[in-house]
Amino acid sequence: MTTGSATVRVPATSANLGPGFDSLGLALGLFDEVTATALEGASGGVTVEVEGEGAGTVASDERHLVAAAMLRAFDAIGVQAPELKLKCRNKIPHARGLGSSSAAIVAGIMLADALAGGGMSRAEQLALAGEIEGHPDNVAPCLLGGFTIAYTTEDGSRAVSLEPSPRVHPWVFVPESKGLTAAARAALPERVPYADAVFNLSRAALLVDAITRKPSRLLDATGDRLHQSRRAEGMPESARLLEQLRAAGVAAAISGAGPTVIALSVDGGPNSEGLSAFAPAGFEVMRLDVAGGAAVVASRVDS
Repeated sequence: MTTGSATVRVPATSANLGPGFDSLGLALGLFDEVTATALEGASGGVTVEVEGEGAGTVASDERHLVAAAMLRAFDAIGVQAPELKLKCRNKIPHARGLGSSSAAIVAGIMLADALAGGGMSRAEQLALAGEIEGHPDNVAPCLLGGFTIAYTTEDGSRAVSLEPSPRVHPWVFVPESKGLTAAARAALPERVPYADAVFNLSRAALLVDAITRKPSRLLDATGDRLHQSRRAEGMPESARLLEQLRAAGVAAAISGAGPTVIALSVDGGPNSEGLSAFAPAGFEVMRLDVAGGAAVVASRVDS
């Protein structure tokens, strides 16, 4: 029987970064914090209390994504799920392309593992998180921190984490309107032109060098021909903002499935002093640090 309580802190993330569709991601310094308490009894029942993002709108029982991921993780570990009480303190915007669902999945897995004694490796956590999410581009930076390259094998999701250049500073432009990953994926064709695939392959490879060593190349490195233009009709304001930023020489991309836009300013580069002036009406702009640290178990208390 698992007992006690645990608290985890999980970062927001931005996936794709232009050319790296379903593979490249960046951890951002905006965090959700979730506490799980194992109560006496093995009913597997769950109650969830939410503060901040999602309060009053998300499920408050085992259907909540953190709870569902916990139950899945307990099953994978081979431990009987206890009765659980969860408290979520959320700052990551929901349905905006900043990895809120991946953060919830990672939180659930790490909480279950902590309550069960902490036997899972990060590789095992990543494989399970990728399986639950369906693709590892957001769960990888959430779990590992920094700039990540994620991929899948026959044995599941894998990833490596690299340290971005300290000269690179992410800005996010978060609209009031929400987006749905399923709808964004539905806008993509089954086949793309060969030239577009080659374009993205070259830019994704360049991005690894640009974000870690040569930030002056970020504008070229964040170019994309596979997905952003095909999704523009569903997020016209974000598409216009993206075009304006790039026309001004700022490396920018749709964050994940959108509609948030992420821009990477560079010390000494165009508009390095600030990008707030680009924010249209209805968008909140935030300058965030890169979350070099990964998701962490902030505390663990045995009962």
